[in-house]
Amino acid sequence: MKLSEIAERLNCELDGDGSLEITGVASLDDAVSGELTFLSNPKYTNKLKATKASAIIVSKGVPALHLTMLRSDNPYLAFAKSIDLFYSSPPPKREVHPTAVISRSVQIGKSPSIGAYVFIDDDVTIGDNVTLFPHVTLYRGVKIGNNFVAHTHVSIREHCEIGNNVILQNGVVIGADGFGFAKREDASYYKITQAGKVVLEDNVEVQANSTIDRAAIGETRISCGAKLDNLVQVGHGSHVGENSLLCSQVGLAGSTWVGNNVILTGQVGVAGHCKIGDNVVATAQSGIPSDVAAGAIVSGYPAVDNKLWLKCSAIFCKLPEINKTIKEIQQKVNKILNHQ
Repeated sequence: MKLSEIAERLNCELDGDGSLEITGVASLDDAVSGELTFLSNPKYTNKLKATKASAIIVSKGVPALHLTMLRSDNPYLAFAKSIDLFYSSPPPKREVHPTAVISRSVQIGKSPSIGAYVFIDDDVTIGDNVTLFPHVTLYRGVKIGNNFVAHTHVSIREHCEIGNNVILQNGVVIGADGFGFAKREDASYYKITQAGKVVLEDNVEVQANSTIDRAAIGETRISCGAKLDNLVQVGHGSHVGENSLLCSQVGLAGSTWVGNNVILTGQVGVAGHCKIGDNVVATAQSGIPSDVAAGAIVSGYPAVDNKLWLKCSAIFCKLPEINKTIKEIQQKVNKILNHQ
C-alpha cells in the first residue's frame, strides 16, 4: 500500500515521500525496510537512529527526521489503526456446527457463527452477527445483543445480560456466584443464594480468564466501553464505570463502585464497599481500603497520594542509614546527659 494512501486513511499529515510502498507495521526495534513504525513515547527517541523502518508515525511537533513521517495528533491511535490496514483475524464461518446443542426456545438473530460443542440453554436471546467459538456455554435466560464474540470456553450464567459489540476472550466467566456466606452460631457458613445477575453494557471487552460475579440481589454492572484485562476479578454487586480500565490481576471486592475513566493498573486491590471517583489512577500493586476522590493518583498500601508515596519510597531505601544516624545522635545525647 502506498504511504500516501495510508496517510489519507489514517488522517495524518504526510511529510516526505508518499510513493513509498508499505508492506506492514512493526515496532521501532523490529521494523525493516518497507515497514511503518511509530513513536509516541519520548523516552524511545534514542531508537530512531537505529530503526530500519521506511516511515514513522509521530506527533505533529516532532522535528524533521531522516525517515518519511506521518504526523498525527495521536500517533499511538494512528498506529493502532494502521495495523487494521494490513491484518485481520480469520473470519469465522457463518454457520451452526452440527455438534452444537441449542434449545428449541432459543432466539437467534441473523448470520450467526456457532462453533463445535457450544451449549445454549432454554430462553436465551441472541442478536445478529454473533460469534460463539467452540465450547462456549450460555445458561438459561441469557440475553445477548448484536456483534457479540465469545472465544473458547466462555461461560455466561443464567439471566445475565450482554450488550452490543461485546468481546469475551478465552475462559471468561460471567455471572458465577458471588462469594457470599453468612456465619452460623456453630461457626459454620450458610451459603447466600446469589439471585442477582451481571450486566455488560455496549463495547465492553473482558480478556482471558477473568471473572465477573453475580450479585446476591440486584446486579453487577460493567458500563459502556470498559475494558478488563486478563485475570481480573470483579466481586458481586460491583459497578465499573464507562471507559474504565482494569489491568491484569486487579481485584474488586463486593459492592465496589468504580467511576468513569478510571485506570487501575496491575494487581491493584480494592476493599469492599469502596467508592472510587471518576478519572482516578491507581499505580501497580496499590491497595485501596477506603474511598478515593475523583481525579486522584494513588499508590502504595494503604493507597495515598502518588507524590507522597514517591517521597516515602525514596526515604524507605535510606531507613537503615537514618536509623544508624539516630542511634549515633542518641549515644552522643546520652553521653552529654551522663556528664551533667
